[in-house]
Amino acid sequence: MRAVIQRVKKGSVKVEGKRVGEIGTGLVILLGVTHDDTDEDAKYLAEKICNLRIFEDEEGKLNLSLLDIGGAILSVSQFTLYGDCRKGRRPSFTDAAHPEKAKELYEVFNKLLVEKGIKVETGVFQAYMEVEIINDGPVTMLLDSKKGF
Repeated sequence: MRAVIQRVKKGSVKVEGKRVGEIGTGLVILLGVTHDDTDEDAKYLAEKICNLRIFEDEEGKLNLSLLDIGGAILSVSQFTLYGDCRKGRRPSFTDAAHPEKAKELYEVFNKLLVEKGIKVETGVFQAYMEVEIINDGPVTMLLDSKKGF
């Protein structure tokens, strides 16, 4: 699994002009799933993300986690994170998991975050979405579960 994590002051997602998810201070996560991902990949990323110290403490140091600040997550499925642009001019998406598997692991990931006490808002799986992000910092991190084990 791959995740682009952005620290935000606020984030929201719309589908067909209707807002379906919105958060204040927290993280917007764009999540991609590949063929050989499992629940273990979802567990690894959920644990890593909620404890990642990327929020400032009273001294301005990145010392606090999402759990420490009581922030929320806006989780958006994004198969294009597995786009391969090395050949030609059009990305290949053959590394992205089939939709059924991707949806299942996306939901597992979100459930794990909720179980940790985090408020989680989501987009709509496989829908065309408009994502609004007010990036804070900006602070943007890339995580890949295959590089973390």
